[in-house]
Amino acid sequence: MLKIAVPNKGMLSEPAAQMLRECGYRGRRDSKELVIVDEENDLELYFLRPRDIAEYVGSGMLEVGITGRDMLLDSGSPAEEVLALGFGGSTFRYAGRPGSAQSIADLEGRRVATSFPGLVRADLERHGIHAEVVRLDGAVETAVTLGVADVIADVVETGATLRNAGLQVFGEPIMKSEAVLIRPAQPRDESGTVEVLLRRLQGVLTARHYVLMDYDIRAELVERACELTPGLESPTVSPLHDKDYRAVRAMVPRRITNQVMDDLYTVGARAILVTEISACRL
Repeated sequence: MLKIAVPNKGMLSEPAAQMLRECGYRGRRDSKELVIVDEENDLELYFLRPRDIAEYVGSGMLEVGITGRDMLLDSGSPAEEVLALGFGGSTFRYAGRPGSAQSIADLEGRRVATSFPGLVRADLERHGIHAEVVRLDGAVETAVTLGVADVIADVVETGATLRNAGLQVFGEPIMKSEAVLIRPAQPRDESGTVEVLLRRLQGVLTARHYVLMDYDIRAELVERACELTPGLESPTVSPLHDKDYRAVRAMVPRRITNQVMDDLYTVGARAILVTEISACRL
């Protein structure tokens, strides 16, 4: 059976579980469940601390896992990113008291508090900066106030928490993170179940980014309309009972759905319908 590591708590937990459910895999009925056996799909789901997942996968104990890109890189584990999953986005940045630093060059010889020492040390090394990295497990934003560090490096979403602590970000972002599917750097899966998982995840991602659009249009206007809705390979064009008209169907990026509908209507399309895609294979 394929063994998959899934975050058991935190901002990645529910979105990861939801995506796996959309892939057709079993979900937890109780948050206390630590292992789920999905015999129908020949896999087991292990619910683990997000920070531990890269270690379990890198060691080969579990074939694949879902964790944050920041946690993967911070762990130093011999695991690799296979697929970005499109949720749990965040930016990792330096922050300090206003005016205390303008760039990473200002960190020379100073103390940097963080919950991601691996990431910070690697970034400092890339820039040739010598600084003391202070590891903290939480509430990093209080480190400056308490005198534990001169600046911090932490995940920044809205920045409200930093502002409340009297801090502001500076310099370039250390990295941008999101949820990712990972596997060992030297994968051992020979059953093909990982490839099935990848196809299902990619199908869910595509379904989240596209809608299916149908419309009717006069035959002589089909080419102009298809320029607006080229689809992934090519749109489907079918004859209607009225020989002067054609029915067109194509996948359209969700973010531009309304603009495409407006443009089609201007061209002459009518009966324009949009349908959600729950899953697909490309």
